[in-house]
Amino acid sequence: RGVMEEEAAAADEGARCPQAGEPLPEEEEEEVLHLAKQRRMLCSEFAAITSSDAEVACSFLAGNDWHMQRALNAYFERPLEKEEAAAGGMPPACAGPGSCIDLTADATTSNASVNSTDSRQQEDDSSFSLISWNIDGLDLGNLKERARGICSYLALYSPDVVFLQEVIPPHLCLLQVGAGSYTIIPGNIDGYFTAIMLKKPRVKLLKHEIIPFPTTSMMRNLLVVYVSISGNEICLMTSHLESTKNHSKERMKQLQIVLNKMQMESESNTVIFGGDTNLRDSEVTKLGNLPNNITDVWEFLGKPQHCRYTWDTHSNTNLGAQYKCKMRLDRIYFRPAADGGHIIPRSMDLIGLEKLDCGRFPSDHWGLLCNFDLIL
Repeated sequence: RGVMEEEAAAADEGARCPQAGEPLPEEEEEEVLHLAKQRRMLCSEFAAITSSDAEVACSFLAGNDWHMQRALNAYFERPLEKEEAAAGGMPPACAGPGSCIDLTADATTSNASVNSTDSRQQEDDSSFSLISWNIDGLDLGNLKERARGICSYLALYSPDVVFLQEVIPPHLCLLQVGAGSYTIIPGNIDGYFTAIMLKKPRVKLLKHEIIPFPTTSMMRNLLVVYVSISGNEICLMTSHLESTKNHSKERMKQLQIVLNKMQMESESNTVIFGGDTNLRDSEVTKLGNLPNNITDVWEFLGKPQHCRYTWDTHSNTNLGAQYKCKMRLDRIYFRPAADGGHIIPRSMDLIGLEKLDCGRFPSDHWGLLCNFDLIL
């Protein structure tokens, strides 16, 4: 038996036998079985969040009194501390500027030899760019090299707005130091979380809020940031909706919260949502499709096939998956201002398609680079 089954059996046995040979009352037996089932569910959820196996999940949960948040924090802190002690790796947390490593200094993506200054878009008032990317902080393998790769792509494309998912504290630390030209708003600071980056001084932060998903079992929420770009007020949103096929019901509830929030915003504002939605098309259909005033940018652009699949285990080998699966997990939704026409999606491309020197891609997801036209 695995650790998970042993823990559940131990809990069961301890409650069943207050005295040797004495049977457990029926109500207490039901309670014990319920506790065992609840712990198995916690182990499954922990394993899904961290991409670990059941034994690791049960070990961390049992060691933290079956408290999910504390167990996740312990999981993320332990390997990073071990890595740093062993080989001068990335620090586990940002205790101050001196403890952070600027990983942009020697970034080594294979296409980073392109002069980033020459390749950046000319900044003007007629367009702006956005990157949305699940950067897979839950994969601790080659974390330092992959973080460098992420920073390299941000330096290469110099987007005005960045939506990140699966950020962990060391990522936030290096971004705060290495991406000084951006204002960074995290959706949390513990475990793993989302973040929005705004290029200074062009994108002016007005305010932000974090909307909880009340029934999430994976620490998910909706990060909302209000900005002004070239005089256009825009509401930006990112989220990492509940993962895995088994959590479809919760994911659809979260999507409904996102869509409701998009529709509630002032009609004078453009609203852009982007992130790792984990959505299947059938789930959107079950909700009655998107509201009439909200557009899936990929569909708006004519469903270009070159940027359809953002999670592709055939082309992206980071997971080492034996199965081959392509999915459009990462999406960008757009709700124009009521007077229309001020901001229009122009193009979409995938980024992060080239392996780093460590032999892996920056993430198991491809990033989305989306360009918008500003009609003045």
